[in-house]
Amino acid sequence: MAVVAQEELSRVFAALADPTRRAILARLAHGEATVAELAAPFAMTLPAVSKHLSVLERAELIERGRRGPGRPCRLLPQRLRDAEGWMRDRRAFWETGFGRIQARLDETADEEGTDDE
Repeated sequence: MAVVAQEELSRVFAALADPTRRAILARLAHGEATVAELAAPFAMTLPAVSKHLSVLERAELIERGRRGPGRPCRLLPQRLRDAEGWMRDRRAFWETGFGRIQARLDETADEEGTDDE
């Protein structure tokens, strides 16, 4: 995995923290959509949806088209891949650490079990 700047990861995770933005990304995973199409499932104004899109755009998770009145949006998957790689690296670290903790707990339990006999 390429080294990803902490600021970039922070923007990605902040953007993903909101359920509306996650729903927008899920919709864009199926293809381009206009702001109006993305706003349709939500009980919010177009400007409110546009603010969510701005957050996603700053996190480099989406790109808004520059053509036409609908300015279609599309998913940019690279930042999601970067975040997934970061999480995968941390998962390996934590699983190794948890494995060592479990082994130590098992040793301790065995030691305590032999003292009782």
